[in-house]
Amino acid sequence: MTGTQRRRQLLDVARALFAEKGFDGASVEEIAHRAGVSKPVVYEHFGGKEGIYAVVVDREMDQLLSAITESLSEDMHPRTLLEHAAMALLDYVDTSTDGFRILVRDSPVASSTGTFSSLLSDIASHVEHILGVHFSRRGYDAKLAGLYAQALVGMVALTGQWWLDVRKPRKTDVAAHLVNLAWNGLSHLEHKPKVRR
Repeated sequence: MTGTQRRRQLLDVARALFAEKGFDGASVEEIAHRAGVSKPVVYEHFGGKEGIYAVVVDREMDQLLSAITESLSEDMHPRTLLEHAAMALLDYVDTSTDGFRILVRDSPVASSTGTFSSLLSDIASHVEHILGVHFSRRGYDAKLAGLYAQALVGMVALTGQWWLDVRKPRKTDVAAHLVNLAWNGLSHLEHKPKVRR
């Protein structure tokens, strides 16, 4: 294998192991064993468990942040914005289950990598900007966009964590109910919401 191929292989093995056992349960020895290499190969590429974990987490954070921010734009109707954000997160949970498991686990205290809460903060900042534009257009106080962004992102993220394990109801139904709650509020819930994508 070339150095690039070996690095990719080690990242794939480590990603699966961190998803299965978490940071504390995984070891350099097991990463090396599963990859069919010696421990020094892992150390050579990543400097240790913390190094490979940091790269795995950074890759997952970039992938999720890109998926969500690319699904949103200022010219969307606010309800469509909610639907796209909810579906982007749930799509990531569905297609990158190992990655999402890694992101929602506690990262090691000494780690310099991002955490799930910092990722959510990044997403909320992006959503805040878009909501601020919509708030201003509609005569609402744009200073409150941050509060609403945090609430919406938190609601979707926590539901995504729950759905990670239960997988019921279907992904589109989960998104529809999230949007129903966010859009209509508890006092105006639709009886059978559907995503209007």
